[in-house]
Amino acid sequence: MPHPAARQERPDFPWVRNYAPNVAWDITVPQQPLFAFLDKTAEKFPSRPAIHFGGQVYDFRTVHNLVERAAKGLQALGVKKGAKAGLFMPNCAYSVVMYYAILKAGATVVNYNPVYVDRDLIVQADDSETDIIVTIDAPPLLEKVKVLLEKTRIRKAVVCPVKQNLTATTKTLDLPAVSKPDAWLWFCDLISNTGKPEPVTINPDEDIAVLQYTGGTTGIPKGAMLTHKNLVANTIQIGQWYYNANDGEDSMIAVLPLFHVFAMTVVMNMSVMKGMELFIMPQFTVPELLELIKTQKPAYVAAVPTMYIAMANYDRIGEYDFSSIKFCLSGGAPLPADVKRVYEQRTKAKLVAEGYGLTECSPVVTCNPISPKARAGSIGLPIPGTIVEIISLEDGKTPLPAGERGEICCTGPQVMKGYYKNPQATAEVTRDGRLHTGDVGYIDEDGFVYIVDRVKDLILVGGYNVYPRHVEEVIYAHPAIEECIVAGVPDKLRGEAVHAWVKLRPGESVSVDTLRAWLHDKLSPIELPKKIHIRNEPLPKTAVGKLSKRDLLVQEGIQKR
Repeated sequence: MPHPAARQERPDFPWVRNYAPNVAWDITVPQQPLFAFLDKTAEKFPSRPAIHFGGQVYDFRTVHNLVERAAKGLQALGVKKGAKAGLFMPNCAYSVVMYYAILKAGATVVNYNPVYVDRDLIVQADDSETDIIVTIDAPPLLEKVKVLLEKTRIRKAVVCPVKQNLTATTKTLDLPAVSKPDAWLWFCDLISNTGKPEPVTINPDEDIAVLQYTGGTTGIPKGAMLTHKNLVANTIQIGQWYYNANDGEDSMIAVLPLFHVFAMTVVMNMSVMKGMELFIMPQFTVPELLELIKTQKPAYVAAVPTMYIAMANYDRIGEYDFSSIKFCLSGGAPLPADVKRVYEQRTKAKLVAEGYGLTECSPVVTCNPISPKARAGSIGLPIPGTIVEIISLEDGKTPLPAGERGEICCTGPQVMKGYYKNPQATAEVTRDGRLHTGDVGYIDEDGFVYIVDRVKDLILVGGYNVYPRHVEEVIYAHPAIEECIVAGVPDKLRGEAVHAWVKLRPGESVSVDTLRAWLHDKLSPIELPKKIHIRNEPLPKTAVGKLSKRDLLVQEGIQKR
């Protein structure tokens, strides 16, 4: 996608004047593969702790060595440039090692959400053309991988013993039987070599580093093709924003799932680039996160609003010392101003900076400055190298002046190459050289961006996208359902909650509990409706007979944020 800002030496954008000290709009994106960050950091800080997980500590020299051996092992399995390798695991040390190993082998990473049900996994595997998948030795995940081995083109699964040391040779359990020969391989066997991988020539502008799916499926999912340049650029952009981060000195907590694009870039890639210590949490609990902050004294925390809500409401939060934290970053969903205020007051944290991004932008587009100029309620300023424009909703191409509402559009080196095998969808969102985000907002005279509504109907549950149409399709599969509307309803804890309204077929009878039980293994936990409303009367419709979500929400007295 063209980047018009590249032609301007010193652009006079209003947001540049409000940047924090030492942050410049101009950036240089080196022509390098994404894994070069690890190569350089391991050379510069070989004995610096890189990963803390499960009571084990691994320095950058060790991580780099394991990445090289795993990459060579992948190449021996036929994984080469153009191949797709899936990562299917919760947060662990292997998340980092195998991510960079796949890249170093020349392949493309495909991140899979471990809470997805079989149906969604199969659709993503087929659409992405994944060749090999990496998982951990957790029986529920192994059973899902077994399904993928039997029902998709995936021919090989690498199993990592999550509770073992990365260099352990223990094989912790018997793996499920599958029809494909030699389908399973333990991580210790993958790295049973001492050589380096064959060098792979990477074109950063064209070669896909990560195929990141935008969320739950809607029939055919959309995989955003993020090139090496896209991800190198966004990592550098965030590194500029973290202007007070000292290379080889600071640390960060990885509490967000690393398979999510937010954590992948802002937490993992950024930490590797800056030589930070990364404390990986397998899952989020308030006591464990606060104890980690207390004992390890990290410089940075990145989380979604629901995590800040949970911490702000924790009755013992005043007992913990947050003085080591330079700032906290919030993304994935709108951060309520009251939550930000209460959290900062109760923790005495320096600042919670709210940002905004989307999968298609690797993901960060805007962020509040790390300075007193930050504005509550705003998603911040366009980050270095990025132009944000508000485009008319009437014609879809006219830029609007400050204060007027329209669609938020952006350009920048972090904008995706396109959607995988979906040129039509790519053309729809990349008109006139801009990425159309589908969000409605405005920019004030100082360059701060605000979101006021969403063009799309997606529901944000704790920072994760839930697609109503997908949930509706599953509900419609129940024989008693005649009509169905799924929508997001404001929720104090998770931002939004999934609600479903259904009308039963004449003569049919089903209870809410029975319907929820029927849906339980067909939807992921984040997609499962928090509340199901069974109505006797038909659901509201437009003049042409289409179900009207807007009219339904009006009837229910629900106001979307």
